[in-house]
Amino acid sequence: LQGRIGSPGPRKEDAMIAVVAAIVLTALAVGTAGALILASPLDRGGATRLGLVAAAWLVTIAILAASGLFARVVPAIGIAVIAPVVIGAFGALRVPALRTLALGTPLALLVVLHAGRLLGAFFLVLHTDGRLPATFARSAGWGDIAVAALSLPVAWMALRRVPHWRAITLSWNVIGFIDLVAAVAIGLGSAPGSPVRFIFEASAPNTMATRPWMLIPGFLVPVYLLAHLAVFARIAARDR
Repeated sequence: LQGRIGSPGPRKEDAMIAVVAAIVLTALAVGTAGALILASPLDRGGATRLGLVAAAWLVTIAILAASGLFARVVPAIGIAVIAPVVIGAFGALRVPALRTLALGTPLALLVVLHAGRLLGAFFLVLHTDGRLPATFARSAGWGDIAVAALSLPVAWMALRRVPHWRAITLSWNVIGFIDLVAAVAIGLGSAPGSPVRFIFEASAPNTMATRPWMLIPGFLVPVYLLAHLAVFARIAARDR
């Protein structure tokens, strides 16, 4: 790790952490989207089209983050999180491929995908390095780690249909969904330059708005939120 003793102004991202994060987050984004598409009962054409849309979405977020747009216009981060969720949720009501993806993907897979939220460890590392405020880093970091750890046994229960699996899965899903919503709210509320800022803690400005970190709120968080909504839909459909 490069030292910063005597460096003027805001500290730069450590090169090693940035490289590791870029590799891990890109692999996680591609793997999560790919697993959802390949495990669903979509035909080849539908899977190809959704794969191209996911790839275009990922590349767009990466390009905009590299351009500095999210760092300059903090509300754009909120749009990057909310817009895909709204489009995906309403699209599932009208687009057959999206509806098939939501209702046809194995429930256990929708749950176990959240094991990727172990990425919350990155938040703790960034806070230790002074690049994220404590409230956001600790709540989002430990919350994601807890949800990720619980996703494995919950997925197994849902797969095996053990007694009370539905209530357990629903409870885990509610906790995981609330954790993401709270993380987004606290993140926007603690970001320097945010029009809705309500947490004022010292940290490097807009770390999450830069690459590779923007892949988390710009791609992975919306995917995880949509997966939570799909779990709600699957459980409701099964009850009916």
